[in-house]
Amino acid sequence: MIAYKFLGEGKVAPFSGVTWPDQGEWLEVETVDPCRVGVHACRIAQLPYWLRPELWEVELDGEVVEGELMVVAPRGRLVRRVEAWNRDTEREFGEACAAEARKRVERSPELELFAVDVEQTAASATAFAAFATARLAELQDGPPGYDAERLRQARWLAGALAL
Repeated sequence: MIAYKFLGEGKVAPFSGVTWPDQGEWLEVETVDPCRVGVHACRIAQLPYWLRPELWEVELDGEVVEGELMVVAPRGRLVRRVEAWNRDTEREFGEACAAEARKRVERSPELELFAVDVEQTAASATAFAAFATARLAELQDGPPGYDAERLRQARWLAGALAL
């Protein structure tokens, strides 16, 4: 199964601190328990939840467990780095979130501070900017608004990264 994995610089997993092996070599675990043990990755629709400096296309092998925001398997390997995800694209994504937040505030001026937060963090804390934009959508449209905004973000990333 092909999926995606955001990693820190140097192919370091953000939560476990594990450094992934060289491209093409398998990372393996004994058991799978989502959020605890396993080779974690995500589908395109889940990308906005996991932003980090490096984005990799990964191949998962074995029984894949589907989670709400992730997929987990006993084996995974890096297939290719998604070079289109870089500091410039991350900045553009943050700006797109800021533009969406500003657009939403036109409909709900009382939520102005959300747009200000997104604008101030769009370039330096993109994951927060994306989350705050989704929260703004949730405050306007309820939980479906949050989900719809995260899907909009995923579509933006998929288009910009040619995934």
